[in-house]
Amino acid sequence: MGLFSRLVALIEAKISGLLDLFENPREALDYSYKRQQELNQNVRKGIADVVTSKKRLELQRAKLEENVQRLNGQAREAVAASRDDLATIALQRKVEMMNQIDALGSQIATLQGEQDRLVATERNLEAKIEAFRAQKEVIKAQYSAAEAKVKIQEAATGLGSEMADAGRTLQRAQDKTEEMQARSEALDELVQQGTIEDVLENRDLVDRELSKARSDATVKSELAALKAESAREANA
Repeated sequence: MGLFSRLVALIEAKISGLLDLFENPREALDYSYKRQQELNQNVRKGIADVVTSKKRLELQRAKLEENVQRLNGQAREAVAASRDDLATIALQRKVEMMNQIDALGSQIATLQGEQDRLVATERNLEAKIEAFRAQKEVIKAQYSAAEAKVKIQEAATGLGSEMADAGRTLQRAQDKTEEMQARSEALDELVQQGTIEDVLENRDLVDRELSKARSDATVKSELAALKAESAREANA
């Protein structure tokens, strides 16, 4: 295979792939069905044209047959009037019309045969189109079912992947929470052991002692006041 042939084959393969990608089987089947109906409609139109032509020829033949009868009558009248010359002319015209009638008969028979053939073709096409329509609907239903199944499977696959990611995220959050809880408990233990000061009791030793001294002085002052008050009441 030459370079050009390989190039053509490659281009055709690419085009076929693109068509497969963008072609919707349902739309393709409906379009094909529509085209078949249009072609069958053309056959029906052809039948109508043939019937119209046949009817036109039959009308012409009927008119010629009337003229033949009229010429027969004229020939008889001419003979009765001893006008053989006129009778001869009438009979000559009659023969010509009979020839035309015979020719029209052949043409009508030909058109009738064409009409019968087209009618048979149209019936055959109609049956095939109807069979195609039924098969088309079955294939469309099968394709829709398969398409729905694929979408469900794709959704389920995506959901499974999403759930796996969610599970990993949850595990990481749980690990960090446990780590934070452990650090909190360790800090509590260090505070209780005095290794580090509680942030809520962030005062040095001097502040604590001064505060205690102030509290003791207040207690002693209030105790002395109570004793003095009690003594006054006793003396009274």
